[in-house]
Amino acid sequence: MAAETVHRGFGAATPGWRANANVVWTVFLARLRIIMRYKGAVLLESFLPIVFASLPIFLGIAVAGSEQNAADNFFQNTNSAGQGTSEYRLYMLLGSSTFMVVSLMLWLIGYWVRREQETGTLESIYLAPAKRLHVLAGVTSYTLVRSLMAFVTAMVIGSLVFGVNPLTGNLAGALAYLIIGIPALWGISFIFGAIVMRIKEANSVIQLLQWVLAFLMGVYFPVTMFPPLVRFVAMAFPPTLMNDAMRSTLLGISSLYGPWYVVLGLMFLAAWTVPLLGYEFFGRMERRIKRDQGVGQF
Repeated sequence: MAAETVHRGFGAATPGWRANANVVWTVFLARLRIIMRYKGAVLLESFLPIVFASLPIFLGIAVAGSEQNAADNFFQNTNSAGQGTSEYRLYMLLGSSTFMVVSLMLWLIGYWVRREQETGTLESIYLAPAKRLHVLAGVTSYTLVRSLMAFVTAMVIGSLVFGVNPLTGNLAGALAYLIIGIPALWGISFIFGAIVMRIKEANSVIQLLQWVLAFLMGVYFPVTMFPPLVRFVAMAFPPTLMNDAMRSTLLGISSLYGPWYVVLGLMFLAAWTVPLLGYEFFGRMERRIKRDQGVGQF
């Protein structure tokens, strides 16, 4: 009887795992139902990576004079970094699609926090008996599903548009690296959500950071082309590691981080430490805001 009381949430006992899982599922389902009212938004998100990839692809062809010259130029310029490949179209498409996954994870968390502030419901969430961790887990699970939908759709349509075949490489391995890199993105999302909650602004922060992300990730070129200090910062950025791991696996090129087992170890390390650090940062910022002005101020 006591166990049932705990699981059903009665009394002063801590809710069981079923109640916690129900919180995650309820938040996830609520966000999913909202976005399904705007199916066009999901489709447009899938076309953005194709647009982002087409700009350097067509510019490279125009400058080189022909598609073959563009492929040769890209191979020569990236070969010194150990990432020489003539499949520059797939290189760009994969980078921009991965960038979209990272951007959506940050956008959706940031906009969710800001929307709850503006509508005055963020304080109600804090008064609810559910832990913020489970609410955040539901939101981040929704962002994961939405991001993966955009990634798969962009890769399929982009492959047809640019005439590339990702199946010639280790696609399963690249997708595995994408999944392993998701927990680190959750941690970064927690940090981003805490910043938005603190400064009470989402649009300007997102517009600024999305291009910083694209720069650090090396969406269009290897980050080894950066100066030493910038290269160190870029390579310490978890999305850069994920992007490099996917490219090296799918295109059969050398990783910037070393052999595959080093890359895998670094990704597992990031998947374990970044979420813990991100949630700790979110908790500290949350407590500071409560102490200074309260979460009800927007």
